Amino acid sequence: MKRAVIYLFIAMGFTFISGCGTETTINDDEAASVISNYLDENPEYKTASFNFGEMKFRQNKDQEELNKYKELEESGYISMDVQEQKKVFLSKDSSFVYLIKLTEKSAPFVLEQGNDKAKVKTIIYEMDNDKPVNFVKTNDNSAKVTVTLVKAETDFYPFDNNKGSNSEFITKTYKLKHKKDEGWVVSGEK
Repeated sequence: MKRAVIYLFIAMGFTFISGCGTETTINDDEAASVISNYLDENPEYKTASFNFGEMKFRQNKDQEELNKYKELEESGYISMDVQEQKKVFLSKDSSFVYLIKLTEKSAPFVLEQGNDKAKVKTIIYEMDNDKPVNFVKTNDNSAKVTVTLVKAETDFYPFDNNKGSNSEFITKTYKLKHKKDEGWVVSGEK
């Protein structure tokens, strides 16, 4: 009988010790850290189409569009070489043909690239560390975390034709799961 009680206490001790290794508690700071690490690997952004290659601009009529390209050139994201310049007969407007090339500096913003068109990041959303994290633990191994992401415009933002957002931030909810080997990780978005 005494042996049975001793074995029972030993078994309970092993169970208690092995149970401590699978700690599934999480707090707001840890949840924010998990989301921040996730956003480093999987950034949130908005994109637009960007034309380059051989492009024709009229000096007066296309001045606004040409200024957007010249600002990118001044920042070092593109190079622009005049290929052809024509004065239109009996017109006050001249036309210019530029060869526009993406430079290496633009690489972090280019997602896809074709011969004369690229998909570029216009807005990058970054986690707002000043706003609190809304954290709800749904069970021992899962949680929902809502964070505020602040809008940061890139130099390609003037080419975004869909500037319909009336907000400087977005709120996003992520699902967290506790994995035995990795700890808390983002398992999806809501």
